[in-house]
Amino acid sequence: MSVLHKNKVTKIQSSYAFEHEKREKKASKRRKVVLLRFSLFAVMLMALSSVFLYALISQSSAIDAKLKAKERLEVKLQMLKKEEEKLNDEIKKLNDDEYIAELARKEYFFSKEGEIIFTTPED
Repeated sequence: MSVLHKNKVTKIQSSYAFEHEKREKKASKRRKVVLLRFSLFAVMLMALSSVFLYALISQSSAIDAKLKAKERLEVKLQMLKKEEEKLNDEIKKLNDDEYIAELARKEYFFSKEGEIIFTTPED
């Protein structure tokens, strides 16, 4: 088995055999070129699809971040609207003299004549 076996068959030297061999070489060369083109096309397609996939993923994560920020800002907006309502009510109350007098008695311990204020611990 270690000895190489040589073919002892000689090729026919006719024009038909020569043309047939030439066509086979051409076909083989074409197959190689087609395979090379297909491989190149496949590599380019994979590269292009990976770029598109990367763009899609990055845009998706950016959209998710924007949606989360929007939700946080909407919650903050609702809180600010409630605070605005509260402050508008406070403004309306501060235009009332009776409310101002009650607030002064409560916060600054002012009393009416003859009124005694007792403070109790809040605990």
